Amino acid sequence: MKTYANVSAVPLSIAVFLAVDNYDHDDATISATTLIKPLRQIVLSKRVNNDDSSVDLIQMIPSRIGSAIHDGIERAWVDNYARAMETLGHPQKIIDRIRINPKPEQLTDGIIPIYLEQRTQKQVGKYLVSGKFDFVGDGRVEDFKTTSTYTAMNNTNDDKYILQGSIYRWLNPEIVTQDVMAIQFIFTDWSAARARSESGYPQSRIQQRILHLMSIPETDRYVRNKLNQIDEYWDAPEESIPLCSDEDLWRSAPVFKYYKNPEKTTRSTKNFDTKQEAYIRLAEEGGKGLVLEKPGQVTACKRCPAFAVCSQKDALIAQGDLLM
Repeated sequence: MKTYANVSAVPLSIAVFLAVDNYDHDDATISATTLIKPLRQIVLSKRVNNDDSSVDLIQMIPSRIGSAIHDGIERAWVDNYARAMETLGHPQKIIDRIRINPKPEQLTDGIIPIYLEQRTQKQVGKYLVSGKFDFVGDGRVEDFKTTSTYTAMNNTNDDKYILQGSIYRWLNPEIVTQDVMAIQFIFTDWSAARARSESGYPQSRIQQRILHLMSIPETDRYVRNKLNQIDEYWDAPEESIPLCSDEDLWRSAPVFKYYKNPEKTTRSTKNFDTKQEAYIRLAEEGGKGLVLEKPGQVTACKRCPAFAVCSQKDALIAQGDLLM
């Protein structure tokens, strides 16, 4: 059983909320969210003895806030959608057509089906692949993401969102019938001041993004290939497991540092986002100086369940790419 260390002395009233895990855990299945994780993380996380470790309670805040929002959206639709839609100005004839989690026999002409938090499974060889989508309305799958504005502005997880939504359609082709999905971003760090002054910043605390799904055959190939990779490396030596990519590691963009005096590199004269800009500055200085590329920092390792047994993270720390 997972245990928690209350390092930050969170008051009991909130600590209980953070320590309750309502996620569906089932060791007999492999979930859609697991399948989109890096292969190295999937394999090595199973080699960590969780009985001997505890998690700092404060680290659970993002997960628990996300779960609470998901639960609240589901309750609102299940318990009070008609009243809410009425207050939003939707006509009664539309409200009357809504059905929440309908059975197949309820899908008569004119019905608008809404599905929430439905878990489905599909057998693939020895594996039972499982997934629970957030919301499907009129055939379009939606996922609610409680996250930072950085994630949306930099499209950092779009490929993973597409994979996840595609697997949900692969699992539920009779329910998810549209070729696109919607990501509903709910920003935890949104700033009205930045929205007014910064180009490209989200203009609302909630933002929708439409993404095109993979085809069902393409998704099937992805799932089977990933399961084959898991089988191949399940018992393999740690050093032979493929390394996580820069994308997996959430590596930031590199910085190009110009030093006017190449003998003094403790502090750069100016930093640039591109190599071209840095070398233009070098040329403007008559070729005097030095340009050094500093690789971007990685952050995903800090949240990886395989952290304790991964040698790649040790190398990244030694290189200065992962700051702890």
